[in-house]
Amino acid sequence: MASIEEKIEALVKEKIENIGYELYDVEYAKEGKNYFLRIFIDKPEGIDIEDCEKVNNEINDILDTADYIKEQYFLEVSSPGIERVLKKDRHLKQNIGKEVQIKLFKKDEQGRKEIQGTLKAFDAEYIILEDDVKIERKNISQIKTIYNW
Repeated sequence: MASIEEKIEALVKEKIENIGYELYDVEYAKEGKNYFLRIFIDKPEGIDIEDCEKVNNEINDILDTADYIKEQYFLEVSSPGIERVLKKDRHLKQNIGKEVQIKLFKKDEQGRKEIQGTLKAFDAEYIILEDDVKIERKNISQIKTIYNW
């Protein structure tokens, strides 16, 4: 069975792409007593508040009509940011050769809970950084790009 995020992504992806944006990710989360549906959009020249408003206006009725989420929630449309969380294989592919920070669920053999390095490759089981550092995907809690100021 598809998750709420997968259902929402399938529902709004084409609409978002038709108005000139990439649907980067969908996140549905409970924070405190509130629920949030976050739609992350992107385009080559970056995202501003007008872009977020435009996408919000385009998808609001679609979401209400589909009624996938029964709880009251807040809809947030935003950019994935300059330091991006990499959840999907397509995110990883787009960031080969870039510096990433990997957070682990448990310490690795060297006692590290965080590892930084250049993303070299990935497959279904491993993320591979420069110098052939292999990290098991099942032990990764988060991967994000690092922007060096």
